[in-house]
Amino acid sequence: MTNVSDIRIAIVDDEPSIVTMLQMVLRREGFHQLYAASTCAEALDLAATVSPDIVLLDIMLPDGSGLELCSKLREYGNPHILFLSAKASDLDVLRGFAMGGDDYITKPFNPLEVAARIQARIRRLEHEAPAAGPGMRLEPGIYRFSRFTVNEAEGELIVDGQPVPCPAQEFQLLLHFCKFPGVVFSKTQLYDKVWGINGQGDDSTVMVHIRRIRERIEIDPGNPKQLLTVRGLGYKLVKETQER
Repeated sequence: MTNVSDIRIAIVDDEPSIVTMLQMVLRREGFHQLYAASTCAEALDLAATVSPDIVLLDIMLPDGSGLELCSKLREYGNPHILFLSAKASDLDVLRGFAMGGDDYITKPFNPLEVAARIQARIRRLEHEAPAAGPGMRLEPGIYRFSRFTVNEAEGELIVDGQPVPCPAQEFQLLLHFCKFPGVVFSKTQLYDKVWGINGQGDDSTVMVHIRRIRERIEIDPGNPKQLLTVRGLGYKLVKETQER
């Protein structure tokens, strides 16, 4: 079982009151390795030094945009990035996911919700069994399909023989489909199984992640052949596999 005190969380926000509030709530939840940065430059220095597991990232920072910072943080590992932003339009949320964010919460927010989403992610990772599901596996935790391979243990996606960067939440979503090829999952089920959130979430979240996965694994993302939409039901990864 994961010890939450071992989880490294970076809070990147230039509002001291928000940082203090989050630190107080997260400490009460048992998180002790908490780090703070108020600018993009400080955040990059922090990432290089401590390699955080989770980043709570504001979008509007004094020296740049958190959206652009998101991709730079990936150079120091593959943290779970949760945007915290006053930008609340559907377009802003979609842009956040498109830039590589794993989650998005709009300000003002309840800090307990932030803590709950972090805890949900930790629980989901704990409960995933490498050997679960009927996916095509070369060895435990490795799933091969017609043009891509997913290595669960190494967090690696290989497409046409080449490693392809894949943000954490997209990787976990693709991994879930790999474990259960041919099974149709509704958006509600995906929120429960992959995001660890009970009930229906924002439709755009799943939609954006599905689109970005298709851009990585499909020859023609606009005409997908592997990760399919089943109208009125949800999504499925087709069973077509290839022995090598």
